[in-house]
Amino acid sequence: MQLFQHQQIKLYNSLTGKKETFKPINEGYVGMYVCGPTVYSNVHLGNVRTFMSFDMVFRYLKHLGYKVRYVRNITDAGHLENDADVGEDKITKKARLEQIEPMEVVQRYTVDFHNILNTLNFLPPSIEPTATGHIIEQIELITNIIDNGFAYEVNGSVYFDVHKFNETNDYGKLSKRKLEDLIHNTRELDGQSDKKNPQDFALWKKAEPQHIMRWPSPWSDGFPGWHLECTAMSTKYLGEQFDIHGGGMDLKFPHHECEIAQNEAAKGKSPVNYWMHANMLELNGQRMSKTTGNTVNPDELLSGNNKFFNKAYAPSVIRFFNAQSSYRSVLDLTDDGLLASEKGFYRLMDAVNLLDDLKASETSSLDVNAWKQKCYDAMNDDFNSPILIAHLFEAVKYINQIKEGSETLSTEDLNTLKTTINNFVFDVLGLVNATKSDSGTDKLSGAVDILIKLRQEARANKDFALSDKIRDELAEVGIQLKDGKDGTTFSTN
Repeated sequence: MQLFQHQQIKLYNSLTGKKETFKPINEGYVGMYVCGPTVYSNVHLGNVRTFMSFDMVFRYLKHLGYKVRYVRNITDAGHLENDADVGEDKITKKARLEQIEPMEVVQRYTVDFHNILNTLNFLPPSIEPTATGHIIEQIELITNIIDNGFAYEVNGSVYFDVHKFNETNDYGKLSKRKLEDLIHNTRELDGQSDKKNPQDFALWKKAEPQHIMRWPSPWSDGFPGWHLECTAMSTKYLGEQFDIHGGGMDLKFPHHECEIAQNEAAKGKSPVNYWMHANMLELNGQRMSKTTGNTVNPDELLSGNNKFFNKAYAPSVIRFFNAQSSYRSVLDLTDDGLLASEKGFYRLMDAVNLLDDLKASETSSLDVNAWKQKCYDAMNDDFNSPILIAHLFEAVKYINQIKEGSETLSTEDLNTLKTTINNFVFDVLGLVNATKSDSGTDKLSGAVDILIKLRQEARANKDFALSDKIRDELAEVGIQLKDGKDGTTFSTN
């Protein structure tokens, strides 16, 4: 029996605005699509936060025994600078400024994207399709939408008719926006646009003479609209209806709203059962922005080569920091927050690395199975990683108590404790085992070990005043000594 058969997930569905019991379309199988990066620059740390959250979702679904097809796309064409379908293609603009081929831009930043995610211990998706690899599918989708009366062609460009669609469907149901409000808040067309209405969006754009990236179509040599690629690729690999669609909160409107409209217009059905959106990442209490300089790249955070943080942080510390906040909450990236996460991470690793040294007893004084279920209950509650981490630190307490001899576990319960911790720490949260010496604090460990030996000598000589002085003064600087039957160990606060 697979774990998912007796572990019931409830996840927050952005479409309905409430937590719902997760029931896949096909029992035992999950189809999940997450909007990937537009590869015209180094991957943004805020995007990394989104991808990291869905990496954890992917890991947990796999842990429960689901067979998961996880599709995360690469946008390598069609993403214009402005959501109003004006401006240059972002990749083409970068290529023009650097005087290189657009596909050189794509290659450079796709490699950067993969390198960052590999460093942060991401699992690769099942399929990673590109927009340029699915031009035929996008053209077919446009044809279906035109045939169904929800799109129109003007001067070689094709636009989705939002007003016509809204007569029989609900445009805005994901973002909770009404078309009437959108009309009221949109300035009038200046006469230079081919659109019938400002709210209409491009399915296909005729390429201007200077536009490098172009493909032949029934309407013109041009390129697909940005929203179209995700509809085409998600339904090609996951079916006309699939389980989960994820992305950043900033994509809810217009991108995801347009995806729903395109699929309903072409196929007559809503494509996704559960919409999930990860919230924003802030830097020192303010929105990250290249224009204001309030931004840091992932590699700068990993190397310490930046103006915001006092040191470099290990990849698993960054993952641990991310997991200490719900994916639906705004997360503020600060030096103090990362330092606290670093301390917590190494405290957790210290306990994990003690597991193999623990001795089993004939009986158990702790209810390990109840603790284990609390870990599952946390993740089953909309992937609540902060509560999971709180339960993992309960286990840290248990491990120290067992080592000191104040609590006991039977062989079976000890194995359950070890297996559960390893499952959640490494398989679900995606952390990588490390010790404080890995983080450059081995000199501290050496110094404390010398003081522990001096204290042991003082106690052997019945110089208890010196022994207590060493213990108390270490405690004042945040180093706690723990005397157990196997000797003295220490931890930092």
